[in-house]
Amino acid sequence: MGEVMMIPVLPCVSLPETLAFYGALGFEVTHQQTAPYVYAATRRGGVHLHFVGIKKLDPRTAYSTCLVLVPEVEHLHETFAEGLRGAYGKLPIAGLPRISRMKKGQSRFTVVDVAGNSVVFIKQGAPDDYDEGAAGSRSDSRLGRALRTAARLRDFKNDDAAAARVLDVALAALARSEPAAPIERARALAARLEIAVALGEEARARAVRAELDEVPLSGEERAQIRAELDAVDALERARRQDTEQVETPRK
Repeated sequence: MGEVMMIPVLPCVSLPETLAFYGALGFEVTHQQTAPYVYAATRRGGVHLHFVGIKKLDPRTAYSTCLVLVPEVEHLHETFAEGLRGAYGKLPIAGLPRISRMKKGQSRFTVVDVAGNSVVFIKQGAPDDYDEGAAGSRSDSRLGRALRTAARLRDFKNDDAAAARVLDVALAALARSEPAAPIERARALAARLEIAVALGEEARARAVRAELDEVPLSGEERAQIRAELDAVDALERARRQDTEQVETPRK
């Protein structure tokens, strides 16, 4: 058997909106038709995505997913984020469409298009047992397990609210009676802080940051969570920039 290529065909509601979204990501339209049925083909380098019109599709309940293995993801995420910010006037990290956040060293991210399709871009060779969002924590404590579960919910399923609930329950249990290493508690708080910023929970973000500042960490331990805090700071800056762009009237 010669060279094999598999091309996913994803559903769409509005073909123009779908093609505009993928155009912002750098995909080119190689075929488009409206009769006898709605269909389009797009391509970005070696990545091919096709779309077919589906009547009465509800994007809020869509579940179609496609995995794309690529050589690298960090620069690709930056490129996609820049394109989406230019197209929508802000970086869409919630609702439809959206792009998941990216932290340094992360091996995957997801874009969800206007029809609710999830396209997951994964760095080639990345491990299947996804727990990178837990900052490398392999602890089997309740907090360690919560960190790994929250990472999967946040970064793979794109469910910030569920990830926040998992962390809130674990942190509440910690406050009552379950001890944990300071660095593990700090990682959980940093993860919850990032989600609070993403969800626009300003009061919760302030409270979590204040609690995080009080965790007794050594200089080496604070360096270990620096990447997570840098990601939070970058997210806060992006949200401020997006807000300023929306609030500033165009002349």
